[in-house]
Amino acid sequence: MKIIVNAVVIIVIVALSGCSGMSTRDRNTALGAGVGAVGGAVLTNGSTLGTIGGATVGGVIGNQMGKGKHKK
Repeated sequence: MKIIVNAVVIIVIVALSGCSGMSTRDRNTALGAGVGAVGGAVLTNGSTLGTIGGATVGGVIGNQMGKGKHKK
C-alpha cells in the first residue's frame, strides 16, 4: 500500500509542476484529485477502486471550490 501512496504522490507532484498555465479552477481540480486519490488509497488499504473513487470525488470537490466566489 505504501508503494501505491508514494506513486500517487509523485505523480501529483509531477503533474502539478506543469500547472503554470492552468487556471485556478484547473489547479484546484488537479490538486483535489491528487489528494482524493491518496485519501482513497489510505482509507481502502491501497484498493484500486478506492484510489480511483477518491480521485474522482476529490477532483469534483476541487473543481467546485470557489465556483460562486465571483458572482455578485
